Amino acid sequence: MEQQQHHSVSVDDGSRSPVREKPLVSTIAKSTNILWHNCPIGQSERQNLLGQKGCVIWITGLSGSGKSTLACALSRELHCSGHLAYVLDGDNLRHGLNRDLSFKAEDRVENIRRVGEVAKLFADAGVICIASLISPYRRDRDACRALLPESRFIEVFMDLPLEICEARDPKGLYKLARSGKIKGFTGIDDPYESPVNSEIVIKMVDGECPSPKSMARHVLCYLEENGYLQA
Repeated sequence: MEQQQHHSVSVDDGSRSPVREKPLVSTIAKSTNILWHNCPIGQSERQNLLGQKGCVIWITGLSGSGKSTLACALSRELHCSGHLAYVLDGDNLRHGLNRDLSFKAEDRVENIRRVGEVAKLFADAGVICIASLISPYRRDRDACRALLPESRFIEVFMDLPLEICEARDPKGLYKLARSGKIKGFTGIDDPYESPVNSEIVIKMVDGECPSPKSMARHVLCYLEENGYLQA
């Protein structure tokens, strides 16, 4: 009698998962066992949806130089022309994201680092991100620039004299610093390191400060000429 040979066949009914290669995990700083997940929709797809290129416009300068004024005026101009922008204002961020940070040197470094990382995410989303911070130290601004691909970081230097900024003193901080009630105030007893190769520099013209609209148009022209306002 012929002996029959039986072969068992396993059927995957969903009760068992197929064998997969173990994912590669990383350790970065204090974070262990973390994995980068790639998504099928990337920056180019988001930019095509929005009809623009994501970037970071980093506005730096002394307190009272007009950073927030320019940021808001530029945001309005972009909105009115049909482009999506978002403002990361230094003071506003200290109400939430950076509320645990002081103005000590090490906290200032962390403040800028966090804003740089958030700005990078906005740019990756295809948004024109406008960051408005004193950001007094070159190394911190350069570290934020290094987070983005070349040309996606646009530094705007509000190159107004200290005496003009102090005369404005919109928050009364220079007066407090001069009287010794605030220590480590940028421009008084803490240095401001001026940029050396900003993409855009805003200066006084014939002894007059430019209007918010003219400053915004200056930046807008740069964005138009360099292809940021189309995908």
